[in-house]
Amino acid sequence: MTATGLRRFREPPRAGRSGAPPVTLCELCAAPAGEDHGHVVNVERRGLLCACRACHLLFTRDTTGRARYRAVPRRYLHAPRFLLGAADWDEMQIPVRTAFFFRNSATDRTVAFYPSPAGATESLLPLETWERVLAANPAMADVQPDVEALLVDRRPDGGFACHLVPIDACYELVGLVRMRWKGFGGGQEAREAIEGFFAGLRERSRTVPPASDEGGGDDGG
Repeated sequence: MTATGLRRFREPPRAGRSGAPPVTLCELCAAPAGEDHGHVVNVERRGLLCACRACHLLFTRDTTGRARYRAVPRRYLHAPRFLLGAADWDEMQIPVRTAFFFRNSATDRTVAFYPSPAGATESLLPLETWERVLAANPAMADVQPDVEALLVDRRPDGGFACHLVPIDACYELVGLVRMRWKGFGGGQEAREAIEGFFAGLRERSRTVPPASDEGGGDDGG
């Protein structure tokens, strides 16, 4: 995912020449977007664009799934107990505790990324493994292509929690890791920032009841 709209996630904010806070402009119509603005995905170029309210609403109305631009929604769900086995996690070749998964409609496949000091790193995703994970967690399976993602976090006890989030939230986490990570282990500042990020997600999310163990996988590690 590339776009000028991602700069606010990758870099500290810069003040204007007079020291005033920077003004974010809509990347579709050039009007002021506002501080708490939304985003729009350019599906063809995999670009995330800042959008004013009017432009965001314009691309929210298209439900055909064939539009070039799609508005990023603001839906947040939290599954504290996500059925995902340690073997499945290993099969997905994710070497860290956190990764996000979304459906790329241009290639018609689900892709996996994890945050790293170098940015978002793609991991090969075995289709059969991911389909098995979604089947075990039906309440989190209706992710909208391109604009929403499942952000999976491995808990200290070896189990997994999952957040269904707007795709821009994932890149906010990527930018946070890139800016705060120090050395090999990340450092205390990075760990506190990451925990604060997930605490914020939990506060704004609707909690999804635990999935049944019947027919699901092992959620431990």
